[in-house]
Amino acid sequence: MTTYRIAFVGTGPAPESPDASGFAMAYRHAMAYDSRNDCKLVACADIVRENGDAFADSFAISDSNVYESYETMLEETEPDIVSVCVPPAIHADIVVGCIQTGIPDAIHCEKPMADTWGDCRRMVTEASEGNVQLTFNHQRRFGGPFRKAKALLNDGAIGELQRVEFSASTLFDYGSHSFDLSNFYVDESDPKWVLAQIDYSEENIFFGAHNENQALVQWEYESGVHGLAVTGTGSGAQLVDCHNRLIGSDGTIEIGVGFGGGEPGPVLRVRRTGSTGWETIDTDEDVHGAKDVTSLEKDQVFLRRAVADVVESLSSDESSDLSGENALRATKLIFGAWESARRRGRIEFPLSFDDNPLVAMVESGALTPEPASD
Repeated sequence: MTTYRIAFVGTGPAPESPDASGFAMAYRHAMAYDSRNDCKLVACADIVRENGDAFADSFAISDSNVYESYETMLEETEPDIVSVCVPPAIHADIVVGCIQTGIPDAIHCEKPMADTWGDCRRMVTEASEGNVQLTFNHQRRFGGPFRKAKALLNDGAIGELQRVEFSASTLFDYGSHSFDLSNFYVDESDPKWVLAQIDYSEENIFFGAHNENQALVQWEYESGVHGLAVTGTGSGAQLVDCHNRLIGSDGTIEIGVGFGGGEPGPVLRVRRTGSTGWETIDTDEDVHGAKDVTSLEKDQVFLRRAVADVVESLSSDESSDLSGENALRATKLIFGAWESARRRGRIEFPLSFDDNPLVAMVESGALTPEPASD
């Protein structure tokens, strides 16, 4: 059996109090790798030495394999897989830096991909040219409710899929998962166009990146399926009052009822044409992971499956469900939506810019968010 050597860039502090400034995702990745017999945690790098030392102590990594420079870590420890868990603004430079060393065979990076569209494309291009498996941690694809919904869809429970919908707190941070799930349901069809409007009146920073306060997004896939998304909190988010909704020619599937801020309901339900009401589908998991456990334990349910996909795809030399190409397909809808707000019109794909339209609007004064209230 091959044993894969795993290293981490960006450990962050310990995970007792995760928040919008940091979620200690390296710890969560490490727990998932550490649960496998074919993975050995060998090294970590963090610019804050104390963070790296604490991480190494938690996972029995040798003190000599704790680094402040990820380049030195790669050169001296030669890992097979690197998990990149730094803020989105520096994802691209570190991912590309790892690729260009020619050392790791695979890189598993946290989402969202990067904070500019150009950097998102740069990572995927460099990985392809360097023959490195690049994946992004859209682990919700492996959640029980989402997989059961896809099985219902594939079995024809609601006929032909016509529209995907979702509610999320933001387009960039949480919405990265939501667009990825939408693409999962349409079998990775490419989007044709997107039309959106946003509100950004109060500063909303997650992991160092701007996120709108509220958005309304419509798009269409090459397959003809349409999409509808809302973000924010309160009454506006209740337009789509569930985590995901799949509308077909013969019925509707809803996942995470009440997720948009309404009355909580079933994790998964289906209403078929001609039926008298909703049918609740049993599931041992909710939209975040296992039920009735801690946040960290919830994450592990989906993360272990995601890490398994990363490792097994590398072993089999087959494309991962978490591939950079799939992540790019989801992320183009985020940047396309913000570009639609910037141009005040419909955006046809492919995208013809490299920057971050939301940040550009803030920097130009087109958007003037007030400081966040305490």
